[in-house]
Amino acid sequence: MNFSNVSYLYLTAAIISEVIGTSALKASNEFTRLVPTLIMLTAFLSAFYFLTLTLRTIPVGVAYAIWSGVGIVLISVVSRVLFGQKLDPPALIGMGMIVAGVLVINLFSRSSPH
Repeated sequence: MNFSNVSYLYLTAAIISEVIGTSALKASNEFTRLVPTLIMLTAFLSAFYFLTLTLRTIPVGVAYAIWSGVGIVLISVVSRVLFGQKLDPPALIGMGMIVAGVLVINLFSRSSPH
């Protein structure tokens, strides 16, 4: 496995950690519940740690675009499942555009490591 592939594994870990942290943030009820608050802190620290490892080989703009785009979609799915939050058609269309942007970066940009 070359370093670029390892960086994408780190980025995946950062995204998953961030989604866990954001979900725990919602569950913490404004930091009034200890366990979700501790999960949130641990997850966000993990997310930023893995992001720093990602930035060894993936440009920060590309990494952040992927992180935010994939994170938006995943947290929306998790919010629907865990919290019953629904998205309207404009929100879904906007997320589709974000996913399309991430695909364009990864498939066509010379800034993105291949």
